[in-house]
Amino acid sequence: MKKTVFMLVCLTTVLHGSIFFSGKFVHAAETGGELLLATTTSTDNTGLLDYLMPSFTVKTGIGIRWIATGTGKALKLGENCDVDILLVHAPQAEIDFVDQGFGVDRQQIMYNDFVLIGPTEDPAKIRGKGVSPALQAIKSSNTVFVSRGDNSGTNKKERLLWKLADMPIPEQETWYRQSGQGMLATINVAAELKGYTMADRGTYIKYESIAESKPALVVLVEGDDVLLNQYSIIPINLQHCANVKYDKAQVLSSWMAGDEAQRLIGEFKLLGKQLFTPNANRE
Repeated sequence: MKKTVFMLVCLTTVLHGSIFFSGKFVHAAETGGELLLATTTSTDNTGLLDYLMPSFTVKTGIGIRWIATGTGKALKLGENCDVDILLVHAPQAEIDFVDQGFGVDRQQIMYNDFVLIGPTEDPAKIRGKGVSPALQAIKSSNTVFVSRGDNSGTNKKERLLWKLADMPIPEQETWYRQSGQGMLATINVAAELKGYTMADRGTYIKYESIAESKPALVVLVEGDDVLLNQYSIIPINLQHCANVKYDKAQVLSSWMAGDEAQRLIGEFKLLGKQLFTPNANRE
């Protein structure tokens, strides 16, 4: 199946409960028999959806299209009844989304972790530090840090980490830059500026593979429990959005949590490295 990806910033516009696809506005209910998924840039940038979704379609006969954007925007698309199902990674925001009646049956699917990456020469000397001391060192050295600044799951986590380090979010600092872009693009901005950023490990491995194992940025801080990055799937609530493809969304949710998809997720690798760890039904 040929992938169809719609990047929200460049190709997708939300207007009065509709989404702009290929020259016209359509609602999720008008996409024929296909499911419409809103997901994060990391699941798209890494190639995971290209890898998984053909197997889903072969197994079920259900076609699927997806919008790759930040989790905050994905949740808003679900709230506005513009998509049928979400695959996102901001647990508290997801719980709030379900509690408010916008989604149902949230199911964890897989996880990876976040890492702090920066130049090999490491001007702020954060290599091997814990997350909080590393962020404090970046601040005290006035070294460039590039934030996504897009209300994505990654951006939500990054903002939390500044707070846990007992520092205000440094939005007014000249060394703190906000890309407003997805993860892979943000890594490239940080590399161009010879600065630091935070990335999910899966997208970083994709960046490594593109750089042919000679990346400008390397992993410097990893392993803290707070860096866990959980992904979950959430069908949109039929009681909130009467026209969503609820039954087909449930099929996708069950398939993603099932043995076939969980095996495929565990086998998905780049450079011999596993990008995501399946963990459905293990809460």
